[in-house]
Amino acid sequence: QVQLVESGGGSVQAGGSLRLSCAASGYTYGGCMGWWRQAPGKEREGVAAVGYGGWSTAYADSVKDRFTISRDNAQNMLFLHMDRLEPEDTAMYYCAAERTPSWPCSLSRASYYYWGQGTQVTVSS
Repeated sequence: QVQLVESGGGSVQAGGSLRLSCAASGYTYGGCMGWWRQAPGKEREGVAAVGYGGWSTAYADSVKDRFTISRDNAQNMLFLHMDRLEPEDTAMYYCAAERTPSWPCSLSRASYYYWGQGTQVTVSS
């Protein structure tokens, strides 16, 4: 049974940094993993995704050059390092993983089968 558990969310001031982690227990499919976020009243949007080997990555335009996604396959962990945070980054952040590996990784929500419960990120101005 696959379980994704996020951690690392919190409250920071604009310009600050946070590092999100996702523990992916039971995940053996080797597919893309990614981070999604959903702000109140808005649809869930893809933030970043990374392939098993780390070579395939995808980022939303709004976070390029500020966020970095990475994974540790040996530890079954996914990370999102977020720099220069903005109030617009405030949202619940979700970890997601594919059951059927795809190439290259994308931010198409339909590709992701497993989802975590989310961790809240709040950025104040």
